[in-house]
Amino acid sequence: MNALTRDLVRLVKMVEDGTENTGRFRQRFHLMPPVGWLNDPNGLCQFGGIYHAFFQYSPFDPEGGVKMWGHYISTDMAGWEYEGVSLYPDQPFDCHGVYSGCAFIEDGEMYLYYTGNVKLEDREDYDYINTGREANTVLVTSRDGIHFGAKKELMSNTDYPSDLSLHVRDPKVWKEGNVYYMIQGARTKEDVGQAIIFTSADKVNWTFKSRISTAEPFGYMWECPDYFEADGIKVLSASVQGLKGEVWEERNVYQSGYFTVAGDLCGEYALSEYCLWDYGFDYYAPQSFETDDGRRIMIAWMGMPDCKEYTNPTIADGWQHCFTFPREIYVKDGILCQRPVRELKMRERKIQSVKVLYGTEAFELEGYQTYDLAVSGITENAFRAVLGQELILEYQNGRFEMRFDNQDKASVSAGRGIRHVEVEKITDVRILADISSVEVFVNGGEYVLTTRYYPEKTHVRVEAKEAGIEAREILC
Repeated sequence: MNALTRDLVRLVKMVEDGTENTGRFRQRFHLMPPVGWLNDPNGLCQFGGIYHAFFQYSPFDPEGGVKMWGHYISTDMAGWEYEGVSLYPDQPFDCHGVYSGCAFIEDGEMYLYYTGNVKLEDREDYDYINTGREANTVLVTSRDGIHFGAKKELMSNTDYPSDLSLHVRDPKVWKEGNVYYMIQGARTKEDVGQAIIFTSADKVNWTFKSRISTAEPFGYMWECPDYFEADGIKVLSASVQGLKGEVWEERNVYQSGYFTVAGDLCGEYALSEYCLWDYGFDYYAPQSFETDDGRRIMIAWMGMPDCKEYTNPTIADGWQHCFTFPREIYVKDGILCQRPVRELKMRERKIQSVKVLYGTEAFELEGYQTYDLAVSGITENAFRAVLGQELILEYQNGRFEMRFDNQDKASVSAGRGIRHVEVEKITDVRILADISSVEVFVNGGEYVLTTRYYPEKTHVRVEAKEAGIEAREILC
């Protein structure tokens, strides 16, 4: 531990111990920062039977700042225990931020790979794109998931293809056969987003292998790339910046979605059309991992970078943002779907179960802030729900909408307006609500919409013809 590390440890402890976490919008079962700012999930894994979720953490300012890795652990992915900061920006190769990365588990050891960010702002030609920045690939290991050894710089910008800008980051590592693979997001000097792949025989020495891109330029930067297989479907996930055109005008400033892959990422391949993981307001930088029992779990940042359209009133309480609840990725009829991990059921209590027989009837729920509401067997393609009197979920004419009646930044929406997705037919809707967030799973999670919201009242009203409705309180 050097002098800088000691100072950072002391300062973080001071700000965490000196903050009273009693704000009215603190979440119950979603991970959030103890204080300050949270963004990307990092190093997600199951290690020695324990789930680990690291996160981009800026404890000194709820609107961001220098990044370090905060750390939570869990036995069930529903209740989490804060373990403090695991990685500080305390070396010359990461002095301006321990940026995003992954965990790779092998032979009883945890390998954390991340991007060490360095800003060279004293340069006259500094633009943070092609000059004035270092993006270093760094490794640190642990035998217990709590204590970490010395950091090792593995690659710097001179090790990446020469046509790339200085924006190369977010390593994700996996193994096939005897070969280790690392994928990173990149931006070329011509402002074209892509992913690059490295290979290694020992997890330390890496060689550039190939790059992944679309036939036509697709955004200027691909962040947080991820690669995995789900029931034989090869999936390349990427958070894309800079998409333009009519189809993106009613979407978020940046997108998080995936391509399915035909062929070999390091050889001949073809990418499908880009599909969004989530159609709501607050979803970015998802990362996945495989559990010991073989499930593919994904967690994302329930937020959106560089968004001026809307905000979060928790800033006034000294904190901002949270994670989505962990979702299992599964395949239904050849389609990738998402659902809350099954462990959530162990923390739920049934409140009410009804069958709505007529269109004039409605289901109402009052007084519950955290709930899991499932509406099944929907007929006549009609559905409407109102949460907190201002958040409306509605399906009609082939379009599912998430919208706020009042879009003022001082309202329940904090400035959010409307998001939508085209759905041919609706059969079921599941609503997962925490104190200040809502996650909506349509048709078994074939479509998902996520948002933060800040209700004054807890009233819920659901209208759906001849549907079965079950409400469960989430106890955390």
